[in-house]
Amino acid sequence: MLPGMPRLTKIYTKTGDEGLTGLGGGRRVPKDSARVRAYGTVDELNSAIGVALALGLSGRLTSELATIQNELFDLGSDLCWPSDDERRERIPTVQPKHVTKLEQLIDELNGIVGPLQNFLLPGGSPGAAQLHVARTICRRAERETITLSRDETIGELVLPYLNRLSDALFVMARYENHERGVDEPLWQPGL
Repeated sequence: MLPGMPRLTKIYTKTGDEGLTGLGGGRRVPKDSARVRAYGTVDELNSAIGVALALGLSGRLTSELATIQNELFDLGSDLCWPSDDERRERIPTVQPKHVTKLEQLIDELNGIVGPLQNFLLPGGSPGAAQLHVARTICRRAERETITLSRDETIGELVLPYLNRLSDALFVMARYENHERGVDEPLWQPGL
């Protein structure tokens, strides 16, 4: 176990019954605070990725998404620990290498699926459709984090990571359809 990481010996504590929760470092805040909404949406995103994996994606995506799920826990801890807590230095956070790796993945997969011919409808194979759901949750996490950043300091790579991840999830959905031999559902304006 990493130093400073919680050890969960009891799942329910009743400490949230009044509508408050503890941030990293112990400060109590309302469960609907901007910070909790931001990392809660990241948790929802991680769960949506878990559903995509459970549907059975291509091997290339499975390995990448397992890593991304771990990185989202790092990002969640980045959001959970306020910048004014001196113990923040010891927690895992998003690093430049994570953003760079997403950019490389986007370039690689986009080279395989080729340029877009039109706007796509979310869908296709079950795995691709779920990756589109994850993409939209990622965009919401990005919006929630932007809201938080107006009033509180956040890690400098949180927003770039979420922005790249939503792009990566879009390209992964296209790749999954490509690998499954499923035509991409195209927008037909005015239909």
